[in-house]
Amino acid sequence: MSQPIVVDKGTATRQPQAVHEESDKSSALSFDKDVAIGLVGEHAREIDPVIEAKVLRKIDLFLIPAMIVGYGLVYYDKAILGSAVLFGMTKDLSLSVVNTATTPPTTNTSRLSWATSLFYFGMLAGLYPMTFALQRFNLGRILGGVVVFWSLICMLTAAVTSWQGLYAQRFFLGFVESIIPTGFMVIISGYYTQEEQALRQSWWFSSTGLFTIIGSALNYGFAQITSGALKRWQYIYILAGCLTFLFGIWCFFIPNSPVSAFFLTPTERIVATERLRKSQMGVRCQKIKVYQLKEAFQDIKVWLVFIMMGSAYTVNGAVSGFGPLIVSTFGWSSLESILLQFPLGGICLIAILLCGYLSSRIPNIRIILLVLNCFPAIAGFAMIWKSDWSYHAATPVAGYSIIGTFGAVVSQTIVVGMSNVAGGTKKSAMAAAIFVAYCVGNIVGPQLIKSQTKVQHYPELWTGLIICYCITIVASVALYFVLWRENKRRSAFAINEEDRDRFAFLDLTDKENPYFRYVL
Repeated sequence: MSQPIVVDKGTATRQPQAVHEESDKSSALSFDKDVAIGLVGEHAREIDPVIEAKVLRKIDLFLIPAMIVGYGLVYYDKAILGSAVLFGMTKDLSLSVVNTATTPPTTNTSRLSWATSLFYFGMLAGLYPMTFALQRFNLGRILGGVVVFWSLICMLTAAVTSWQGLYAQRFFLGFVESIIPTGFMVIISGYYTQEEQALRQSWWFSSTGLFTIIGSALNYGFAQITSGALKRWQYIYILAGCLTFLFGIWCFFIPNSPVSAFFLTPTERIVATERLRKSQMGVRCQKIKVYQLKEAFQDIKVWLVFIMMGSAYTVNGAVSGFGPLIVSTFGWSSLESILLQFPLGGICLIAILLCGYLSSRIPNIRIILLVLNCFPAIAGFAMIWKSDWSYHAATPVAGYSIIGTFGAVVSQTIVVGMSNVAGGTKKSAMAAAIFVAYCVGNIVGPQLIKSQTKVQHYPELWTGLIICYCITIVASVALYFVLWRENKRRSAFAINEEDRDRFAFLDLTDKENPYFRYVL
C-alpha cells in the first residue's frame, strides 16, 4: 500500500524521527545498491504536488545557475585561444611559421591547430578516470578539488613562453576539465525525471552560446589594454582562472544525490527521491558494475549517440579555436571579428533553450528537433564556403552566425543519450561515450583547417563539416527507429504496479528493466 506524504504549511504529517531513521538507513547501504532504496524503500508513496513543485524549485535554484556558470567557464576557457591569437599569442609563442621560400610567402598554422586539438587529447586521457571517480567517491569533493586545480592550470597559461609549453599546458588543462560535462550529465540524470531532463540539460549547455557572447565582450574589453606588465592574452587567462576558482569552491558543496541534499529538509529529500521512481532510471549507485559496462559497449544506442555527437561537434573544434581568425579573413578587423561572435552566440543560445523548452512540452520530439537544427548549420557551411570574401563581406558572416544551431544539435544529443539509459554504471558509461565523441569531434575539427587553402575558402573544412552533419542526420534517424521499435515491443508487456515500483531503485539497466520506456 502506498504511503502518502502530505505537506501542510511546510510540515509533513510523517514523524521526523521516522524520516531520520530512513536517512540513517540509506547512509548504511552498501555501494552496490541505489542510495534511493534506503530512503524510500521498494514501494511507491503518494507525494503532494505542492511540495514536489517546491522541492523542484529548490533543486533548480541550487544546481542550475552554478552549472550554467561552470560549463560557461569550460567553453570560455576553450574559446579564449581563438581571441588570444589575435592579441599576439601567435607571434609570442611562434604558433605560426612563415615560409619565405615560396612566392608569395605562405603561413603554416598547424601548431595552432595542434594546440587546439591537444586540449581534447587531454580530455580523452582524463575522461574515464574522472567519470568513474565521480561515481565511486564523494561527488562534491572530487569535483571541487579537480576544478580548483583546473583554475590554477588555467592561470599558469600566462607563464607559457613557447609553443611546446602551450602544448603541455593545453593537454593538462583538458585532462582536468574533462570532469565537468560528464559530471553535469550524471547530476542531471540523478536529480530530474526523464520529462524534466531535456529542459535542464539545455539550461546548462546553453552557456555555450551565452559565454560566446560574454567571453567575446570580455575579450573586446581586454583588447583595449595598451600598457601593463603583461600581454593582453595573458590577462584573459588570469581572469578565467580566478573565475574558475570561485566556481570550484561551490563544487565542494554539491551533495551526492537528493538523498543527502543538505539544502532540502528531511521530508523534502523523501519527496525529491520518490518522484524519480516513475522514470525507472535510478538515482545513484556508487559501485562500478562490470556487466553494465559490457552492456553499454554492446548497446547500439550508445554507438549511435557516439556517432551523432562526434560528427556534430567537429564544428566546435573549428569555431572555438579559429572562429575570430576565420571571420577576420572575411575582410573584418581583429576587434570586429571578436564582436561578430555575438550573433553566433545569440543564435546558439536561443536554439538550445527553445529546443529544451519544446522537448519538455511535446512528447517524443527530441530527435526530430535535433535533425531540424542540422539543416541551418549545413546551409551556413555552404554560405561561407561559396560566398565572396570581400572587404566587410556580409554573406559569410551571416552563414557563420546561423551555424550556431549546432549548439541545439549537440544539446539534444546529450538529452537523448542520457535520458535513454538506466543503471548507475551504464549512465556513467553513456556520459563517457558522449564525451569521448565530443573530444573526437573537437580534435578532428581544427585539423580540417589548412592555411594553405585560405584563398579557396578552406574547402576541406566546409566539405568535411557538411559530410559530418549528413552523418549526424542518418545516425539520428536510425536511433529514432531503434527506440520506437523497442518501445512498441515493450508496450505489449503486462504491467505489474508492484514490480514496477520495486524495480525503479534496484540499479537495473534499461535493458534489464521491462518497465523502462525510451524517449524519442
